[in-house]
Amino acid sequence: MDKIGRRMGAVWNELVCAKLRFAGYVPFHHYRRFIYRLFGVAIGKGSTIHMFASFYNPTNISIGKDTIIGEWAVLDGRARLQIGDHVDIASNVMIYNAEHDIHSQEFTKARMDKVVIEDYVFIGPRAIILPGVTLGRGAVVAAGAVVVKDVAALTIVGGVPAKEIGTREEKSLNYRLGRAAWFR
Repeated sequence: MDKIGRRMGAVWNELVCAKLRFAGYVPFHHYRRFIYRLFGVAIGKGSTIHMFASFYNPTNISIGKDTIIGEWAVLDGRARLQIGDHVDIASNVMIYNAEHDIHSQEFTKARMDKVVIEDYVFIGPRAIILPGVTLGRGAVVAAGAVVVKDVAALTIVGGVPAKEIGTREEKSLNYRLGRAAWFR
C-alpha cells in the first residue's frame, strides 16, 4: 500500500510540474507568478520568472524579493531550494538539488541536498549549480560554469568545475534589479 501511495504522489507531482511548464508559455509574467504561487512556489514581492521555466517539486522552492529568473531556467525543488533577495539568474541556468548516486548499485537512488543562493548573487547564462551548494552573498557565477562546491561571498567563479577567478570590487551591495518586461 505504501508503494501505491508513493507512486500516486509521484504522478500528482508530475501533473503539477506539467501545469507549471504550460504556464511558462503564457507571455504575461503576472499570470505565471500567480500560477507558480498557486502550486506552492514562494515568490517574494517584485520578483519575476521569465518564460519557459521548468520546476521539480515547486513546494520546496522559495524566491526572495526583487529577484529575476531568466528564460528556460530549471529550478529543482526535490530538496530545498532557497533563492535570496535581489538575485539575478540569467537564461538557461540549471539549479539542481538532486542527482543520481553514481556509486549506488541500483543507480536509481538519488543524492539530494539543499541549494542556497544568498542575496545579490548573479548567475550567468547556462551555468549549472549542483546539489549541496551555497552561493554566498554577492557571489558571481560566470556563464557556462558548473558549480560543485560552495562559493564564498563576493567571489567570482567560472569554469568546469567552477574555480575562483576573482572577487567583486563593490563590497556594500544594495542595488535593486528593476522591473522585468511584462510580456517576457
